[in-house]
Amino acid sequence: MNRTVYLNGEWLAETEAKVSVFDRGFLFADAIYEVTAVIDGKLIDYPGHAARLRRSLDALGIAMPVEDAELLTLHKEIAKRNGITEGLIYLQISRGVQDRDFLFPETMTPSFVMFTQAKRVLDNPKWKTGLSLQTVPEGRWSERQIKTVQLLYSSVQKTQAHRNGFDDVLFVENGFITEASSANFHIVTAEGELITRDLSNALLHGITRGSIVDLARQAGVVAHERAFTVEDAKSASEAFLTSATSFVTPVVSLDGQAIGTGNVGPVSQRLLEIYIREQLSRALPIAD
Repeated sequence: MNRTVYLNGEWLAETEAKVSVFDRGFLFADAIYEVTAVIDGKLIDYPGHAARLRRSLDALGIAMPVEDAELLTLHKEIAKRNGITEGLIYLQISRGVQDRDFLFPETMTPSFVMFTQAKRVLDNPKWKTGLSLQTVPEGRWSERQIKTVQLLYSSVQKTQAHRNGFDDVLFVENGFITEASSANFHIVTAEGELITRDLSNALLHGITRGSIVDLARQAGVVAHERAFTVEDAKSASEAFLTSATSFVTPVVSLDGQAIGTGNVGPVSQRLLEIYIREQLSRALPIAD
């Protein structure tokens, strides 16, 4: 790879981009991140990601290092510099650098990193075959609505699930499903109604999740936002995950038990098609 990375106001070769070992993102996972998909040279759902970034930073008291207009300019510029027309743009903002200490001053200078990853976002084989998921106990911290880089539990559990022959995990807390390792989870009832977990600190407030709920309602699908159990999911006619780079990905089995027919269902397929079409129609072009 020979990417250009943005780091604290500089454009650097990826081999030259260095972050201090005293950065609190490295020492304490004291950092926020966002991921924006790029399709056909356009930023997908960008306003939602930018707004959530500010909410997450405000929740932790980390200063936003750039203004809104500059943030958008940086997204376009890093895509241009790396020739990205399909893939993703990752950004991370940490509280900054200081000697290791649990206490931190009220004001610090944030560390701001951006990089790109080329990826064939529209060529996802799991859209055709679906995913197999495994339920595991919820073990993350309680403020999951903040998009922090504290992802160790999710990473460990997803890796173990892969070793067990599953694609991903579903976290379960007090009998109710919260979400997957890096995606929101939805089910479709036998009556064709969409159910997704209501927003709270129990789960990340997914940008794609919100778009899908809105689009489903516009398409005439009855959508409910409430908690639901593992048994509700296993008795559903369909299930799917939503995230920034996989959009709508069907789930065909849970803990080895088929969901519905065990095949990709029509509702998830329809919502995927609607989402891609609608997002491309209103996405922000990278080229001016």
